Amino acid sequence: MTAPGPGHNGGPGLEGGRSWRVQCWRAARADLLPKLPVEVVRLRVKRAAEIGLDYRTYAGVRAATGHDLIAFLFSNNALRLLRDSDRMQAAEAAKLAALTGIARALAVHPPLDPARMTAALAGQGVALDAAARAPGLTDGWGATRARLREIAVALKAPTDRILVIGDTMIEGEWPGIARMAGYLPADRFFADRTPPAPSAGWHIGGA
Repeated sequence: MTAPGPGHNGGPGLEGGRSWRVQCWRAARADLLPKLPVEVVRLRVKRAAEIGLDYRTYAGVRAATGHDLIAFLFSNNALRLLRDSDRMQAAEAAKLAALTGIARALAVHPPLDPARMTAALAGQGVALDAAARAPGLTDGWGATRARLREIAVALKAPTDRILVIGDTMIEGEWPGIARMAGYLPADRFFADRTPPAPSAGWHIGGA
């Protein structure tokens, strides 16, 4: 067998030793995860439940940002409010109403009106802490960032402590543009939701 050349670490070659490489990968990944006391984990499990997130999602956001969440920013698409006459599914409205210790904001795509959406949600027992027009397709990055930061100001929250919950690829870009905590698809937040009606469509907004 040919002797290893300079710089070789003495480990198994790439042509074999797959189980060893998998073990090394798992060990390296585990080393990156915070090792938390059981009491802290229990508190975070409780916190995740209070704000309606599964623990894995909540822990991932905490690990990525280093902070707890202060607010959720929903799009009207995420809540399936696509027309003025639309109302949330009762179970989903109840979930939003039951959240504790976290603010709720709504980004509304035109032609829908934030004030009317706020009133409609209040009628279902869901109180919003802020509502504003969502960034549109014609908004560049600067304008999009400005609109999202205006919502953060209304919430009195740093952008990196606001989690976006949306339902389109465009909404999925908001956290990167405004340095927000992350993006969660609405179908994950509302894990038990029923499929939308065939006639339903998204609002993605214009000028």
